[in-house]
Amino acid sequence: MSLYIEANSQQIKYINSSVLQYTKSRNYDFGTDNRCNTSNLSKFISHRIILEYDLINEVLGRHEYQRVEKFVQEIFWRIYWKGWLELRPRVWHDFVNFESTVNGDMLEKALAGSTGIQCFDDWISEIKQTNYLHNHARMWFASIWIFTLKLPWQMGAKFFIEQLLDGDAASNTLSWRWVAGLQTKGKHYLARASNIYKFSNGRYPNTQINESASPIEESQNYDVQPNLLKTKECQSNSHILVFENDLHFKTRKELYQKYSKIYLLNLDNSKRKIPLSENVMSFKDNALISFQEIFPNSEILSCGFERIAKELKSIDVVYPFIGENLDYIQNLSVKHHLDISYLYRKEDNLCTSFCNKGFFNFKKNIPEILKLIK
Repeated sequence: MSLYIEANSQQIKYINSSVLQYTKSRNYDFGTDNRCNTSNLSKFISHRIILEYDLINEVLGRHEYQRVEKFVQEIFWRIYWKGWLELRPRVWHDFVNFESTVNGDMLEKALAGSTGIQCFDDWISEIKQTNYLHNHARMWFASIWIFTLKLPWQMGAKFFIEQLLDGDAASNTLSWRWVAGLQTKGKHYLARASNIYKFSNGRYPNTQINESASPIEESQNYDVQPNLLKTKECQSNSHILVFENDLHFKTRKELYQKYSKIYLLNLDNSKRKIPLSENVMSFKDNALISFQEIFPNSEILSCGFERIAKELKSIDVVYPFIGENLDYIQNLSVKHHLDISYLYRKEDNLCTSFCNKGFFNFKKNIPEILKLIK
């Protein structure tokens, strides 16, 4: 089944039947056999098979804002993280280039799921088998990783990107920093045994973890950089490059059909600083196949973009935001003197303009954003 059909089916099902229960039930992790209290849409959203703004409109088209406010805000958190990182690219570069000197034995036990902390070891197994973890469990996991196992947050964040189908540069990196106490300096998230017991539906009693650790500190300050996003949706070249993390086409179908060639790219692991698991790579490959089925003028590149970059003088690129894809194409642009014209969305541009401060500053501007995306 095309991933677009699957995503649309899941979206309709959740909006029609479960979204009104989100606020009440969202913190409960009932286990892999019961995900009725989650939307199960994150893997589609992170690849923009479902566009965040479209999802918000679909929800608000069926329900009053007050009844779905928490769900809508969670989508906006994802948008906010993206914009926040866009204004502070050094956070990503410092993270992705981090090299650990940690004790290898503890790291090995953690990744093998043999720490002796039952919930944590179960989550390791669940991540590897399903490439998913409930959001609340991700917070518990990160807290135990950092404060009980005393492992670098960067190594845990890289493990998530490697294994999770919805792993992305912004939400993943900044969520780990938030748990550590770096995102909001001095304010960390400490998992508590009583909280794990309650919201795992009683599956994990008497969990022995560190509940009194201090926040992680860093000497580096990350100043806001100028917002380089632009509102540009017009064609500049005859060829365009689309990465696997932005495959939304609803508002660009006519535009895409004008190109003589659409190049589709999922970077192989030899070109990534954080290699991805086989299942994650397979999902991304299938996402590109689903896109190609819609646009016969598209071609999936299996060997990277180097050869084409050498041949072309200029190309349009769907802007992929801060992360591995942007690092890759920017490096190629410099190496081969390739002139790139990025395609941006006006919604992304507006949202990023509100991300220079904390989320609550962003939140007060949500009404203005909603006016634009209707």
